[in-house]
Amino acid sequence: MKTCVIYYSRTGNTAMVAKTLAEELNADLIEIKDLKDRRGFLSSFKSSIDALRESKTPISPERVELSEYDLIYIGTPTWAGKPAPAVITFIDRADFLGKDVIPFTTMSRQGGEGAIERMSEKIRARGGRIVNFFMQKTGGKELIQVREDTLKLMAEKDLKIYSSR
Repeated sequence: MKTCVIYYSRTGNTAMVAKTLAEELNADLIEIKDLKDRRGFLSSFKSSIDALRESKTPISPERVELSEYDLIYIGTPTWAGKPAPAVITFIDRADFLGKDVIPFTTMSRQGGEGAIERMSEKIRARGGRIVNFFMQKTGGKELIQVREDTLKLMAEKDLKIYSSR
C-alpha cells in the first residue's frame, strides 16, 4: 500500500506533524504552498476571513496526482474553525475516488472539529473514504514537543495499521 502525506503549514506546526507521519509511515511527503502572502497580523486576520468564506487561493503545485496512492493523509492548520484556504483549494481540485483518507488538523487551542468536518465532507463528495482523523493542539509548544505529541497520537490512534494493509 502506497501512502502520502499532503499538508499546508504557515508556522511550521502542521509541517512537523506531516514530516513525522511521513517518516514513521515511510510515506511520500507533499507540501502545498499558498502563493498568497499570509504573514503578519493583518494578513493573518484576512486569512481567517478567507478560511471562513472558503475562498480559493493560488497554490503550488496546482494539482497533485493521487492515482498511485492508496492512503492519503491531508493536514491543515485550523483557522477560524476551518481548514486553511490552500487545503480547501487542493481538495476541490483532487480526485479521491476509491482512496482511503485521513484528514488531520493542528490548532492553538480549539476549533479543529469544524476543520475536520469540512475537509471530510469535501473529500467524501470527491469519492474518498474517511478511515480515521485526528486533531493536535500545538499552541505554545516547541516543535520538538509537537513531534513527540505526534508520535504519541500515532500510537494511540494505531495509525500504522492503515499503512500495513
